[in-house]
Amino acid sequence: MTQGSLIPEATEQVRLFHVSVPQEVIDDLRARLRATRFPNAQPKDWSQGVPIAHARALVQYWESGYDWRRFETELNSFPNFRTLIDGLGIHFIHGRSPHPDALPILLTHGWPGSIAEFIEIIRPLTNPTEHGGRAQDAFHVVVPSLPGFGFSDTPTDTGWTLTRIASAWSELMQRLGYRRWVAQGGDWGAGVTIALGHLLPAGLAGIHLNLQFVSPTEIAGNLSQSTWPQTIEYALADSPAGQAMWIYEKFYRWTDNAGSPEDVLSRDQMLDNISLYWFTNTAASSARINWENKDASFSGDKLSLPVAATVYPREVYRPPKSWAEQTYSNLIYWHEAEHGGHFAAFEEPDIFVEEMRSAFRTLREQ
Repeated sequence: MTQGSLIPEATEQVRLFHVSVPQEVIDDLRARLRATRFPNAQPKDWSQGVPIAHARALVQYWESGYDWRRFETELNSFPNFRTLIDGLGIHFIHGRSPHPDALPILLTHGWPGSIAEFIEIIRPLTNPTEHGGRAQDAFHVVVPSLPGFGFSDTPTDTGWTLTRIASAWSELMQRLGYRRWVAQGGDWGAGVTIALGHLLPAGLAGIHLNLQFVSPTEIAGNLSQSTWPQTIEYALADSPAGQAMWIYEKFYRWTDNAGSPEDVLSRDQMLDNISLYWFTNTAASSARINWENKDASFSGDKLSLPVAATVYPREVYRPPKSWAEQTYSNLIYWHEAEHGGHFAAFEEPDIFVEEMRSAFRTLREQ
């Protein structure tokens, strides 16, 4: 299966997009899952990766208990669009607020995440009066899928660096008619958001990061999948169990859990994200962001625009505020959350929503 079977060709017009996976594709997934050949039993803990009992339980649930149509309906409850930018069809969700003075916010996911990370926070951000907030905290929310991820096109050429993606995001916000907006990101989404901070496109009023690339010494780009991404992706593209475990293990390692990913995320949530990778066949194309940016270094890159930051206790990298102040000369907000890890919005949606409201409150007053 290719992306083309799911995704219509994009044009420069912003066109509505309806998520619809053919039933035969879902049936094929279930048949592959039923035919899974598991490895011989390994250690029962997570010291060498996903324990066999956890793997069998997740595969069995994906095959017989998981309902993709539920998530598909949830995705389609938001306005989805595709548009052609820099030769590539970009998919995005656009949730507009009923409050006229809402602040537009661009949310960028990373790897191995997707737009699934943000589904639970879109409505609280766009309509705060229905979710414990005030009208003056409202956002218009734009959630794009990174190139090579989900329902965005797969690049056919190299060169889709963080800076090029940031330029595409700037064009997207301009195309949507936003003249003053903010951006947020974690993981590679933080890299894109930092790149936006350096580009300083018209209208960008500030950024928020839940992963802060600040250090007195060099910080290399993501090492995972950064050397020969195409080789391992043959296995991931052919085996749904392999694809699932590749991501499931990251949910264990990078979330604020007590010993199991299910402590933080439900199986349905994890499989929503995993299924997006499987149905769009984007294991290889999503890994290329690591290859494209394997030599990227972010430490010492000063930013002058307003920067807000939230540090989560189980994030993979947690710098002190003093380091951030050396890099971000206009640090308007810094907060250390009580709970959460690498997938901030996915793990702790209520905390994430409150962080967005608090982080950008001062910018609304300008």
